[in-house]
Amino acid sequence: MALTVTLLGGESSGKTALAQSLISTLERQHGLHCALVEEGLRRWCNEHGRTPQAQEQIAIATQQSRCIESAAQTLGADVVVADTTALMTAAYSEQYFQDTSLWPEALRLQATYSHTWLMGLDTPWQADGAWRDGPNARATTDGLLRQRLNGAGLPYATLWGSLNERLTQALHALKQPLGLDLADGLARDHQRQWRCEHCTDPESEHRLFAYCPRSA
Repeated sequence: MALTVTLLGGESSGKTALAQSLISTLERQHGLHCALVEEGLRRWCNEHGRTPQAQEQIAIATQQSRCIESAAQTLGADVVVADTTALMTAAYSEQYFQDTSLWPEALRLQATYSHTWLMGLDTPWQADGAWRDGPNARATTDGLLRQRLNGAGLPYATLWGSLNERLTQALHALKQPLGLDLADGLARDHQRQWRCEHCTDPESEHRLFAYCPRSA
């Protein structure tokens, strides 16, 4: 079974950029076989030309989970990087429709993944056609994710900084489980100041990579 890395975060928080950069680095520099699970919600919106309605959310969440499971079972796959999970759909369901019914199953599945990484809110928000609502909406999503993850007792880490900084943090988190040989230039800077003002749960920033990844 492949190691499964999942990326969470509100809109325009850098999930897709990190997913693509991480896979490229693991494949080209470390020779690993990786699989990317793209965000099903974005694909759904592009195909339908609109955002989903309340009753359509569950199918999107279910399909996202199935894609992650399928990728993890791919023969020869070392790492699966999921650009969102069902937790994102659950968060949007509560945020936009006041529907909390998707959380239990989404949290149950999230607990089975190897790594849960939440994107920090220190990157500039960028518009993307009709599918993004703004920085305030992004912060609301972030708060819901942290609240539910903390409430369920699920370990997660927050990644922040530039794309290269987030990639460095990600590679260090994967160094031991994947046996990566990292160059000295990727050493984590323990002296860097935290940017707690950029998230809705400042205390979480001090737990950056301070947890033990769930065993496969």
